[in-house]
Amino acid sequence: SSHRTVRWLERCKAEHERLKSEVLNTNPNQLLFGINQGATYLDLRVENMKEIAELDLDGYAIGGLAVGEPKEDMYRIISAVEPYMPKDKPRYLMGVGTPGNIIEAVSRGVDLFDCVMPARNARHAHVFTWEGHRNMLNQKYERDTRPLDEACDCPTCRRHSRAYIRHLFVAEEMLAMRLC
Repeated sequence: SSHRTVRWLERCKAEHERLKSEVLNTNPNQLLFGINQGATYLDLRVENMKEIAELDLDGYAIGGLAVGEPKEDMYRIISAVEPYMPKDKPRYLMGVGTPGNIIEAVSRGVDLFDCVMPARNARHAHVFTWEGHRNMLNQKYERDTRPLDEACDCPTCRRHSRAYIRHLFVAEEMLAMRLC
């Protein structure tokens, strides 16, 4: 399946280049990333990264590591394939987004992340802070005038109290999720 993915990627690159050359191209700035595959087998992962790196793409992603594998396997795979990822192109870890995973992946050379977790957590009044996880529906925040995270200077933490954000959640105000 890794070889099939490379064959698809080769066809995608040819079509991507054809579309970018058209005069009426609808998205001339669209990028094409190669996605590293190979499950948790280091030999397949390394071979696959070497193959897709030869295609000179806009960026390179490590896929298939956000579906229940232990984080130690994820870190092992990132460390194994990183030496074969072009240094001058963005490196993207797909579907990973806990604060600890991001820090570990950055230390291993990853640049970009995407994950549903921040939005999902915010929908349920959960936020990450430097002090740990916080559930903003807890009654203890009802009159708490401190910011979400006292160690943070983002606009939310600078401008809004825990009590205000909790009130927004209780009132079912969409702004609460946005701020979190």
